[in-house]
Amino acid sequence: MIIRRDIWPKCFKDAIVTGFVLVIIPLIYYFELFVVMPRYYKQWSLVYNFHFLMGTFILYNLCGNLVAIIMCDTSIKGRVLSSELLPNWRFCTVCETVAPPRSWHCNTCNVCILKRDHHCMFTSCCIGHENHRFFLVFVFYMFAATVYASYYNISFVWDYLSFGSWTSVFKLILPLATLFLEWTQSQLYIFFVIIVVLGGAFTGGLLWFHTDLMLKGLVTHERGKKSKYDNGQNLNIQVVLGEKWYLVWLSPWIESKLPCDGINWDNFVSGKIK
Repeated sequence: MIIRRDIWPKCFKDAIVTGFVLVIIPLIYYFELFVVMPRYYKQWSLVYNFHFLMGTFILYNLCGNLVAIIMCDTSIKGRVLSSELLPNWRFCTVCETVAPPRSWHCNTCNVCILKRDHHCMFTSCCIGHENHRFFLVFVFYMFAATVYASYYNISFVWDYLSFGSWTSVFKLILPLATLFLEWTQSQLYIFFVIIVVLGGAFTGGLLWFHTDLMLKGLVTHERGKKSKYDNGQNLNIQVVLGEKWYLVWLSPWIESKLPCDGINWDNFVSGKIK
């Protein structure tokens, strides 16, 4: 894996969204384990410790995969590429070099990305061949975390909700705006709970969308088409998650070799491998 040196956001929007993710993850972790859970279980009891370990395990995978996404350089920089315009290759006028199949230029990152899926503003970088695994696992744990937390949050926040006036409804629908107007503990709790629920809906949709593409051997740029690189679900999973796809869910630092280098896709043919 090549380490990406320039990890700073390239635009203001990326900086704001990535900054929000970096702040909200530890805040929600603290909120769930040290505010919500003690309402259900005695702190440091056996059951509480179980949830504490589960929450910490999820946080470890969230942070680890997020760091791996950002630090992994999945661009064509530093790669040994052909000097000839081979079949299915193209010439990038911005990078002034030939680019392999399934690579596209990102205007934000200002470089061609190997097996580019999309530019992710939550990480301020592109999701491509070598960090696709970390992105998918990160989304999985974001969804798992929000569903897990929402199960307890619903009844927890009910004590802070009141529907006796339009003001109460406004606090629920626009928790952030209300938080700036009325900085109270209960409104802060409502804001956290709404963020978790919205995060669960968003990451659930992302997980379904990207898992479906992975199983079909596609990336976002190729959706709606039949992939020339579809070699069955088993190999399609390995192309994204690597040979040890069944272990990558445990830790981002487990090495899982990819069956393709992201450059020489001519070895992958629809339905079989040459």
